Amino acid sequence: MDNLPAAGPALVIGNHSSIYWAPEVWITFMAAMDRRPNEPTYGVAHEILLRAPGLGDSLRDFGVIPASQEAATAGLKDGGAVMVYPGGDWEACRPWTDRGKVDFAGRKGFIRLALKLGVPVIPAVANGGHDSIFIVSRGERTARLLGLDKLVRAKVFPYTVGLPFGIAPILPQIPLPSHVDVSFLPALDWSTQPGDPEDTELVDRLYEQTVGTMQTELDRLRAATPNPVATGLKNHVAALPGPLSGLANLL
Repeated sequence: MDNLPAAGPALVIGNHSSIYWAPEVWITFMAAMDRRPNEPTYGVAHEILLRAPGLGDSLRDFGVIPASQEAATAGLKDGGAVMVYPGGDWEACRPWTDRGKVDFAGRKGFIRLALKLGVPVIPAVANGGHDSIFIVSRGERTARLLGLDKLVRAKVFPYTVGLPFGIAPILPQIPLPSHVDVSFLPALDWSTQPGDPEDTELVDRLYEQTVGTMQTELDRLRAATPNPVATGLKNHVAALPGPLSGLANLL
């Protein structure tokens, strides 16, 4: 957590996982609030969530703002830490077989924002959350047929396998008890000086550099915890009372 500034603006970028559960979001957000108890902390969210009755108001009370350049800029100028997940629903709904991959889908708005404002960019790399849900497909074709891009700016309609719904589209399956790690990296070298956000070649180069840095860290985390679900199960069993905790040694 020492890599996240305790005060002042910071753009925290993370890799997104496990559709609706997204444990890395809550872990990162709560850690940022602990690190910066007297500073504003914001998270950006899709407008679908902010429009939901009841849920939208609760999220705004937490400090969630719309996923837009304008809202993020205002949060950073307010001296806040702004959490952004550039891959959005595309990355959160990637197939289970791609769980070890950072996929921002070529979205570079965060690069342009950081260049414009000259704020530190802090990667928060997460491992384990995407192991908890078996996503078969993003369902891009279904999303196109339903016109979701025009209706709600969504290019996915994911299909999953799990309990209690078996093979099902988008319904919230029960997640496996996966162990999740979040690693906060130092501010990226390029992010502390203003640059030209309209320089396409520069933006592309910094994007590739950023994704590469985060992928390297995700590879390290996966090497350290290659089976997050087994690790999560073992941790749960080890916390059982009395002699039952000894069963953890069998896992």
